[in-house]
Amino acid sequence: MKFHPSTVQARYASPLGPMILAASERGLAGVWFDGQRHLPDCGGWAPAPQHPVLLAALSALERYFDGAPAGFDLPLDVAGGTPFQQSVWRALLSIPRGGTISYGRLAERAGCPAAVRAVGAAVGRNPLSIVVPCHRVVGSNGSLTGYAGGLERKRALLRLEGAA
Repeated sequence: MKFHPSTVQARYASPLGPMILAASERGLAGVWFDGQRHLPDCGGWAPAPQHPVLLAALSALERYFDGAPAGFDLPLDVAGGTPFQQSVWRALLSIPRGGTISYGRLAERAGCPAAVRAVGAAVGRNPLSIVVPCHRVVGSNGSLTGYAGGLERKRALLRLEGAA
C-alpha cells in the first residue's frame, strides 16, 4: 500500500494495546496495533497529535472502546489500495456493529463471489483496523479466523460490540 506524502501520525493507548494512527490531507489513512501484520514503515511520518483528523479519530476510538453505539464518521483515505482492495474495504463498512459475515458472503457483497481468497487477502491488508471493521469477518462456520492484530484482539472487539 502506498501512502500520500502528507501522511502524519499519532499514538493512541487503546485498551487492547498501543496503536498508531495515520492521516493525510485526504483523511484517516491508517489505524494499526503496534506489531500487527502488514504494519507499514511509518518512521518517516511526522508526529502530529493535534492534526484535526487524528484528534477526531482518537475521540471516536475512545467512544468506541467506551461502548458507544455510534460508528466512525471520519473522512477516509484508502487511495493507496488497489481498486479491488478498496471495493473489499467498502464492503466491510456495510457490516453492522455486533454483526459478523463470512469471507464468502463478503466476496459476494464486494461483487466477486469467486474470489474468496483474494477477498481474504484484501481484508488482511485493511489499513484502518476497527474503523473499517475487518474484525467482523469470520470463517464460513462462524469460527474466528485471521486478524492482523491477533485473534485475542479480534475476540475482544467482537465481545465489545456484542457479536454472537
